[in-house]
Amino acid sequence: MRNDTVKLGTRGSPLALCQAGLVADSLRRQWPGLEVVTIPIKTSGDKFLDVALSQVGGKGLFVKEIEEALLDGRIDLAVHSLKDLPAELAPGLCEGAVMRREDPLDALIARNSLRFADLPRHAKIGTSSLRRQVQFLHCRPDFQIVSLRGNVQTRLRKLEELDLEAVVLASAGLIRLGLQDRITERLPADLCLPAIGQGALVIEIREGDKRTAGLVETLNHRETRQATTAERAFLRYLGGSCVTPIAAFGEIDGEALALTGMVASLDGKRLLREAVSGKAEAPEQAGQALAEMLLAGGADEILREVNAQLLEKGK
Repeated sequence: MRNDTVKLGTRGSPLALCQAGLVADSLRRQWPGLEVVTIPIKTSGDKFLDVALSQVGGKGLFVKEIEEALLDGRIDLAVHSLKDLPAELAPGLCEGAVMRREDPLDALIARNSLRFADLPRHAKIGTSSLRRQVQFLHCRPDFQIVSLRGNVQTRLRKLEELDLEAVVLASAGLIRLGLQDRITERLPADLCLPAIGQGALVIEIREGDKRTAGLVETLNHRETRQATTAERAFLRYLGGSCVTPIAAFGEIDGEALALTGMVASLDGKRLLREAVSGKAEAPEQAGQALAEMLLAGGADEILREVNAQLLEKGK
């Protein structure tokens, strides 16, 4: 491989390729003359589109095959939605950069342009996320949750095909695909706390690869990395995965960090939500403190029940 070329691995969905393009363009701007070759890779999460994510398996559904390509040298860097990245990275890999966060909130796309508060009783809501499901059922137990899989365009199409009242997607993906005009309402964090890392892109590289590390570190956004490090520390201390009904959202204001987290039962009846304040320069401590607070409130019992229920459903 030429010294002025890097190979970038990504999932092959339209959104993933769009996000990879954003990273490639940023690298070319930072390093004129650098050739970035994009290599789409099919992951486990892309192969089982007719099964709920919670039944396919817990960790690394959308990154395992990409990480394998990174470890064996087929690619030099990988671009992921940070919310898809397991709390513990594969041995030999590390975060090279976390880019500036796009809108972290969830978006409601309603068939009749209704806002969340105006959705009728027993409305059918489409989402692939247990995290969204439990928060919706907590405040609206009458909702009928319909599991959706597929890329963004497929899920939007199912709004009509399945006669749903609304679907819920990440605002960031819709914005990056130029579909922000489809958003009926951005759901505030006090209604639906975002997924851990939602809206942020992470560039994963091999440990010890100084050349690639030097190229990608110019794309790192300090505040986003601090906030998402706190969120991911919270996830790690709870032992959760990207499909567990756990959520956290960190916000940086100068040198201060505010972190809110949530754990809930699958039916939404038990929902624990707490917040801590900390220092932006110490995000790991904030994530651990928040996890310990929720564990003291019974989060471990909720998570044991959730894991048992998911295991039973997967049989």
